[in-house]
Amino acid sequence: MKTKEELKKEIFSKVKEYFLLAHRQKQFIPGKSKVNYAGRVYDEKELISLVDSALDFWLTAGRFARQFEKEFAEFLGVKHCLLTNSGSSANLLALSALTSPTLGEKQLKPGDEVITVAAGFPTTVNPIIQNNLIPVFIDVNLGTYNIQCDKIEDAISDRTKAIFIAHTMGNPFNLDAVMEIVKKHDLWLIEDNCDALGSKYKGKYTGTFGHIATFSFYPPHHATMGEGGALVTNDTNLKRLIESFRDWGRDCWCEPGCDNSCGKRFDWQLGELPYGYDHKYIYSHIGYNLKVTDMQAAVGVEQLKKLPSFIEARKRNFRLLYDGLKKYDKYFILPEIEKGAEPSWFGFLLTVRENAGFSKIDIVKYLEEHKIATRMLFAGNITRHPSFTGVNYRTYGDLMNTDYIMNDTFWVGVYPGMTGEIIRYILYCFEEFISLKLNDGKSA
Repeated sequence: MKTKEELKKEIFSKVKEYFLLAHRQKQFIPGKSKVNYAGRVYDEKELISLVDSALDFWLTAGRFARQFEKEFAEFLGVKHCLLTNSGSSANLLALSALTSPTLGEKQLKPGDEVITVAAGFPTTVNPIIQNNLIPVFIDVNLGTYNIQCDKIEDAISDRTKAIFIAHTMGNPFNLDAVMEIVKKHDLWLIEDNCDALGSKYKGKYTGTFGHIATFSFYPPHHATMGEGGALVTNDTNLKRLIESFRDWGRDCWCEPGCDNSCGKRFDWQLGELPYGYDHKYIYSHIGYNLKVTDMQAAVGVEQLKKLPSFIEARKRNFRLLYDGLKKYDKYFILPEIEKGAEPSWFGFLLTVRENAGFSKIDIVKYLEEHKIATRMLFAGNITRHPSFTGVNYRTYGDLMNTDYIMNDTFWVGVYPGMTGEIIRYILYCFEEFISLKLNDGKSA
């Protein structure tokens, strides 16, 4: 009779065989094959790891989750990593943790203000509203698409308690300027690093500057678990608070399947509970259940090994597109890198200039018709959406650039699955579009 390990080897061998048969990359045919804006890049190792976790049948967070949290923290050079079920949940947990009464005067309370931007993804802003806080919107710069740092200090009121902003499309915001303000005014900083895994600012990874940073492992991102997200922090107290809000709001910090980590499981007296009430069932926060499954983490463990090559591929693809499109800067505002930044790009942003002779809709329709996927800069201006009807928020100054982005900005992909042939096809389509407009006499 075969042992479990012998059977495993046999199963894994079959999984590899299946991968080579069913997941082989298809040949790219210009004009016929779709050019995705993003996508999963993987091999048989992710499938084998996924099957390995399924054979354990632990299902909830387990050995693969612990391995990923340890190795991800080591990669970034931080103390703590906590996995959750999505980047959006990571953002919710980051802000919710700061509402804990245990933080004393630093606790975020209803009516407190959080500085952010309207040009971004909604789940950077939504947790502010969901926690009964007030978002304060500041405009962004065209080109970098990051917050206008020179306006932050003037936007601060006596209710301002935190700054919560993303490194837009992988382009780090001015962390020197933001950190100076954070320290001067004793504010919390949450870095939404969901689109910027692997980006650096002055040689240090983004996501390691603020009090908490968030990450997403949704398929378009720098590494994937299918769904999944993470939070990192160097503050052990914040780590405990995030863990509590993630795990039902409980006071206990035992790992799933473990008991009595504190050594006094039946010796607590908290709230109005009787002395000795089981610590595993004492709740110190109004929390959620936002844990990751071990099957997701198993995929992430293998993706993490590929992450350095993914980052380099994104940088390479960005450079190829930039070099090919810079001759069209008469028509487009090209991406600008923040000083001191080394982006790990999520996509290639382009803003159509006012006097281009064509609209964003014109170029986007042309690219889509030629099977090149495009995307907007997420919400464009979140305050213009139906979801913001009746929402209490404040704007410092106007959002002129944010509205410009809503109307005239789009992006194409740079993800690692894009080959040189695909990049050349994208550039060819841009060239054909511009040539068409010139020949029609519609361009200045």
